[in-house]
Amino acid sequence: LALEDDQGRRVVLITSDFEGVPKSMSDPVFEQLQKQFQLERQDVMFTFSHNHCGPRLGDDLVDYYPVDAEQVELVKEYTGLMVTKCVAMVGEALAQLAPARLQIGEGKTTFAVNRRDNREAEVPDLLAKGLPLKGVVDHAVPVLTVTRPDGTLSAVLFGYACHPTTLSFFTWCGDYPGFAQLEIERNHPGTTAMFVNTCGGDQNPIPRRSLELCQRYGQMLAAAVEEVLRQPLKPVSPGLRTAFELIDLPYLSVVSREELTGLLQDTNALRARWAARLLKDLDAGKKFESAYPYPIHAWRLGEELLVIGMGAEAVVDYALRFKREFGPGTWVCGYADDQIAYIPSRRVWEEGGYEGGSSLYEYGRPAFRWSGEVEERIVACVHRLAEKVRE
Repeated sequence: LALEDDQGRRVVLITSDFEGVPKSMSDPVFEQLQKQFQLERQDVMFTFSHNHCGPRLGDDLVDYYPVDAEQVELVKEYTGLMVTKCVAMVGEALAQLAPARLQIGEGKTTFAVNRRDNREAEVPDLLAKGLPLKGVVDHAVPVLTVTRPDGTLSAVLFGYACHPTTLSFFTWCGDYPGFAQLEIERNHPGTTAMFVNTCGGDQNPIPRRSLELCQRYGQMLAAAVEEVLRQPLKPVSPGLRTAFELIDLPYLSVVSREELTGLLQDTNALRARWAARLLKDLDAGKKFESAYPYPIHAWRLGEELLVIGMGAEAVVDYALRFKREFGPGTWVCGYADDQIAYIPSRRVWEEGGYEGGSSLYEYGRPAFRWSGEVEERIVACVHRLAEKVRE
């Protein structure tokens, strides 16, 4: 989605059905876009749905699966191909810039479940009995439309906070966001449907594990979008302002050689692969950083829409907090620019568990856990950037 205001300022939002886009893949895209189209880093947001039936790119989840040399080369080849295709796609979008009107609205759908507070096996029975589920959720479906002067709908951008993990097989599929996009495009021929995962790090579609459920959730999301399109939408006034920062997110502690050596024969095969790779890095003279560079965007579209873009798997607390603090017309997109790891709020960090505990090794990071101050650092940065785009 390429936008240009009446002052010639441009932004590009890339949406994708990838599982994750690591910085080893997105950085070359950003560099090429600056070189070829003079798009600065703050003016490009590269999002991914986090679809679990999609390809692995670059060094994302580098230790997660056992791979052989042939697969390593295939991942490298495919990643390079996607860099080229993404840059070309942006070029095509910029070449097709034409007058348009932007409008926003918000719907609702309810298949996302807080997976930290509800046992998956118990959810179907609770739903059947009409009993309430536990935990925080964000069931909002934000919608932005792009309409041509003749009234033709050109694009629909929409979001939802939920893992695309309805399916768990090794077969290509876009999961529920893919089915939602297909449904919307069927309903509006010639329109491009684009999905962003708003902050679903601790949310799952439950029940799950069947293609029928996946299609059903996609239809539920598409129906929520269609309901918004039938209502009066709020026009977005002209004007684009953008701001961006990379901030350091500190680890609680960096893993030691002794810890890694002790994990070489770990019963968790993923942890053993991670330890072996990091030991090779240490043997090669590499030093582990004590923090990770975390990307954060703030875009202001007119006076009506504030878009906050956050890297990786941010939990739902962030979206709820920023929408509360900045008010109506606030979109919070997780899964932007870099698939780093889970990004817990302070609440989730203190509770621990999968999203807030010692799981960073799954993403290849040289630590088990984030420092407890990550939410504080992220919130301070978002407020700085929001202030910049309001000036």
